[in-house]
Amino acid sequence: MRDLKKYSNKTKAAFILLIVMLIIILNNFNTLQNSKKVNENINAIYNDRLVVAHYIFQYSKELHFIKAEAEKLDLSDNIKKDEIIHTLDIIHNIDDLYAKTVLTNKEKEYFDAFLASCKEINNQVENKNWSKIAYASEQALKTLESLSQIQIKEGKAKLASANAMYNDNNSLGQLEIALLIILGGITFYLLIVKKTKRNIKIPEPPSMN
Repeated sequence: MRDLKKYSNKTKAAFILLIVMLIIILNNFNTLQNSKKVNENINAIYNDRLVVAHYIFQYSKELHFIKAEAEKLDLSDNIKKDEIIHTLDIIHNIDDLYAKTVLTNKEKEYFDAFLASCKEINNQVENKNWSKIAYASEQALKTLESLSQIQIKEGKAKLASANAMYNDNNSLGQLEIALLIILGGITFYLLIVKKTKRNIKIPEPPSMN
């Protein structure tokens, strides 16, 4: 009965360890899955920022064109006006795409300033004030440069943060796997190894012969 009681306690302990192992497995799986998702999501944000960088490049190209047209002396006012209005339409088509992206407060501030410069260009086209259009274009280009720097900084920071979280979770996952191996060894010991029974040799009764 005593040995049976001890074996019963070992079995209970083994079941507790098995439950702990199961919890660790589930937690480990969840941690690795979450870290992978975080890494993928942050990388997606970074890629979206690369797309925005393309928008900035398009903006810059169109604004350089507007500035160059406004500064031309051998071009009639009507041709300048038509070409600049057409270019502003291209810029406004990009505005909607840019506005749909994730913007920090600082980016929103610069983007609003950029839109204000574009609005000023549009207003001065009607007045055919080419010097003010050239100046507004220059201001818009400077704003785009600031937006570009923010894009790079934010993208790198978020990617570095995501990779750090992923590496940390991965290290925790490896630690949990090591614990599983240890707990598995203990469980194996508790379930398989039994206390060796002592065999007591009873002397044979004396022979009647």
